[in-house]
Amino acid sequence: MPRLLAAAVTCVLSAALAVAAALGIVALLGVTPDQPNVPLVTFPTSSDTSSDADPGPTATPAGKR
Repeated sequence: MPRLLAAAVTCVLSAALAVAAALGIVALLGVTPDQPNVPLVTFPTSSDTSSDADPGPTATPAGKR
């Protein structure tokens, strides 16, 4: 009987340890901060460019060379 009791207590304690570990992992994953939603690259819009800026190279159509 003592061996059966020891086995039952070991089983209950191991199940409780597994549940506690799972809850701890979930809690740690929930602590991570949210990443900011900021784009890494931004392109100028028509309102951002001024008339003094160099427009850069212009492409000629393939048929008009």
